Amino acid sequence: NVKLGGLGPDYEAIKEKKEKLKLQKEYSRKIKEYNKKNITFFQRLPTKPQVISSVSRQKALEYAKKIPRPKTFITRQSDKEVKEEGVVPQTSDGTSLPKIPSLEALRSRHEKEKEVVAAFKALHIL
Repeated sequence: NVKLGGLGPDYEAIKEKKEKLKLQKEYSRKIKEYNKKNITFFQRLPTKPQVISSVSRQKALEYAKKIPRPKTFITRQSDKEVKEEGVVPQTSDGTSLPKIPSLEALRSRHEKEKEVVAAFKALHIL
C-alpha cells in the first residue's frame, strides 16, 4: 500500500497539526490559571532614594561653597583715559552713551594693523 503524492490538500496532516495546536493552547491556558491562583504578588518596599539624594545635594552644596572662585582681571585705565571719561555724553533720560574713541587713537590703531598685514604679506601667509 503505497500512497503517491496528489494535487489536493493532505487532510490527515492538517488534522494532526490542528489537534497539536489545540493541545498547546489548552496547556498554556491551564498554566496561566495555575499561576494566577498560586503566585502571590509581593509589593516592593519603597526605597529611600529621596533621602539619599537630599543628603548628596547638601554635600554638593557644601563642596561648592568651599571651591575658590576664579579671580576676575580688572584692567586699569591710564590717567588720560580717566580724565576723558569725566565728560560722558548722556541721553535725555539720563542714561550714558558709550565712549567714542578719539580720531588719533583710531589712526594709530589703523597704522599698527597695516604694519601687521604688511608683515604677513612679506611672509606670504596671506
